[in-house]
Amino acid sequence: MSERTTGILEMTFAMTLVGTLGIFVVFSGENPVTVAFWRCLFGAVGLALICSLKGAFAYKISLKQFLLAVLGGIALTTNWVMLFHAIGHASISLTTAIYNTQPFMLVCFGVLFFGEHLTLRKLCWLALAFCGVVVIARSKPELAYADGNFAVGVALSIGAAFLWAVAVVVTKKLSGIPSHMIALIQVSAGAILLAPFASVADLPSQSSAWVSLLILGFVHTAMMYTILYSAVQKLPTDLQGALTFLYPSVAYVTDYLVLGQKLGTVQILGVAVIMLAAAGMTLGWRLPFFRKEKSWHQA
Repeated sequence: MSERTTGILEMTFAMTLVGTLGIFVVFSGENPVTVAFWRCLFGAVGLALICSLKGAFAYKISLKQFLLAVLGGIALTTNWVMLFHAIGHASISLTTAIYNTQPFMLVCFGVLFFGEHLTLRKLCWLALAFCGVVVIARSKPELAYADGNFAVGVALSIGAAFLWAVAVVVTKKLSGIPSHMIALIQVSAGAILLAPFASVADLPSQSSAWVSLLILGFVHTAMMYTILYSAVQKLPTDLQGALTFLYPSVAYVTDYLVLGQKLGTVQILGVAVIMLAAAGMTLGWRLPFFRKEKSWHQA
């Protein structure tokens, strides 16, 4: 099996898995910072076991690589906190739709850091995605369980998407380092960063909360990020963006089936516009009114 095929299979599994993440965040009943802390802590335990089994602790990394991994961990952890906060304001479905603008941010970072091309076609798809975000942001959705400020949820979703793209770019710069080692450094940094702000003294009293937190840590973090980072190092950014469509698809279905979140016509339109734009950009669809395209890239 080729490296590309392996990366596609890994990315597919990881994105399907992460599509169920929001359900367990809601089920935990904890505040976003505390959820992110326990996810980091349990994830670090799981990743340490994986690293030990695979002999990753024998791998030597430079100080620069370590600091880059820590930087990625700060971006990743802050992304989780913002995303979990957004769910409480705007529901899993709408938060996920806006968060799915991350492929555009990956393309922009690809131009800035990897010398990839930015075409007028991609800029048009970006403008269309922005229109989709505006449509959702201006709507007044009926939320099944989120009860916060919807506009705040939209802003937090965009910020989370940006930080996710930062974490991915940092990971690409760590090519060659075992993916589980990268993830371990990142979640360990996240646990240290969040510990002073998490409600660790007030432990969850319900077993269902602990089950949710354990699943978030061991399954959605230790297992998922090991697989995901392995895929990221094997695939180009455009293909990564294409496969991320599995994440929102699974999230929409589980949000409706498990939590009963129904989207109105306006929200469905906004989601569809974002998904169409992201698909067109990442899959290379040609706009009918463009015959030739200019491109810009940074060497």
